Amino acid sequence: MNRRQFVQNLSSAALLTAAPGTLPLIARAAPSNRLRAGMIGASGRAGSLNKYFAANPEVEIAVIAEIDPGRLPGTLEAVTRLQGKKPKTVTDYRHIIDDSELDVIVVGTPDHWHAIPTIQACMTGKDVYVEKPDAHNIVEGQRMIAAAKKFKRVIQVGSQHRTTQRMISAQNYIREGHLGKCLFAKGYENAPQGSIGRPADGQPPKGVDYDLWLGPAPKRPFNRNRFHGRWRWFFDYGTGDLGNDGIHRLDFAIALMNAALESEGKPPLGLPRKISAMGGKWYFDDAQEWPDTMQVAYEFDVAPPRLITYEMRVWTPYRMEGEPEGAVLYGDKGYLVMGNRGWRAYAKDNKLVKEMPGDSDAAPHVQNFIDCVKSRKRPACDLETVGHPASVLCHAGNISWRVGRTLTMDPKTETFIGDKEANALRGRPEWRKPYVLPEV
Repeated sequence: MNRRQFVQNLSSAALLTAAPGTLPLIARAAPSNRLRAGMIGASGRAGSLNKYFAANPEVEIAVIAEIDPGRLPGTLEAVTRLQGKKPKTVTDYRHIIDDSELDVIVVGTPDHWHAIPTIQACMTGKDVYVEKPDAHNIVEGQRMIAAAKKFKRVIQVGSQHRTTQRMISAQNYIREGHLGKCLFAKGYENAPQGSIGRPADGQPPKGVDYDLWLGPAPKRPFNRNRFHGRWRWFFDYGTGDLGNDGIHRLDFAIALMNAALESEGKPPLGLPRKISAMGGKWYFDDAQEWPDTMQVAYEFDVAPPRLITYEMRVWTPYRMEGEPEGAVLYGDKGYLVMGNRGWRAYAKDNKLVKEMPGDSDAAPHVQNFIDCVKSRKRPACDLETVGHPASVLCHAGNISWRVGRTLTMDPKTETFIGDKEANALRGRPEWRKPYVLPEV
């Protein structure tokens, strides 16, 4: 049996339930100048990723998997126009996993569908671009890392600010020592989200395979609040606004603090030792489960310790430090404010001393991924070293809030010391069959 026949005969059920060591590493030929991509998702963030990848001359989108046929036409038209060739379309993403002609997979799904396709893609010799956070929970993220290591795959997490000139220039400015010694940083969300109400359960849209959409999450009646766009506000599928937008703001703070540590000749932060969250659903009277008001504190074991906080107020219509969402790094010589469209540095007397415009264009992030697929180097938002640690901050903050107490983390195992209840929230009670998390 040749390689193509092996992959084609490898059933989707086997991929979903494979035991450790049952799937051999499939050697792929060195990629040509134009990578063949399979896209999972066609709307929302996935719709944007389709356009970014289709606009890149080094990529051909060969196939798009979309569970809702009503969300496909606009993206299909845009991709066809941008790359000059119409891709195939499928409903079930597992056809993409089984396709031996693809080089890369792009996962633009809801959070609860990040881990399983990423792991399966690694098992079949494909590199992956996966949206942030890396997974629905800590256990899934760890399993993704294990798959990337075992099958030697490149995985880029979609925190696109890591490759923007605004972030790179801010880090360089901080490395030069302009802020002095930095012990504290904060990330924050002020942008209003709005109420989602309490609509009654109903029927899924025509043509939607709702069971496949639920995947590993518990079986529940269809409700439009728990579907497109609003899924992120429910424990089953999302990680709240901390995992939605907060991951960007926290990663801003981490990247800036690490630049300050580098200027002092110190190692990077790593994972925090203590996590403490407060807040609740205090503003909106609706079906959301995650907080709309929240503050999380993270203490890191650096000598001396560093503190990063995260603030969420998704009901306020005004800015903080001139930004609706962003991060601030505080030093004993000055401070730096990072937003989505640039950064500003201030001296001790609050005088503006330097500013740089910028944007959040994801095209450089996509290019970085493509370059690393070819070079086999770690990408800018490498899963293991950047994307997963930032995601763990979000998961740990959410877990601290759910159990209602400060947590002490073992950074090596990403477990919570002496806290059975918190550790139970590191994963799911179960991954609903047949959509189980693959063993690696």
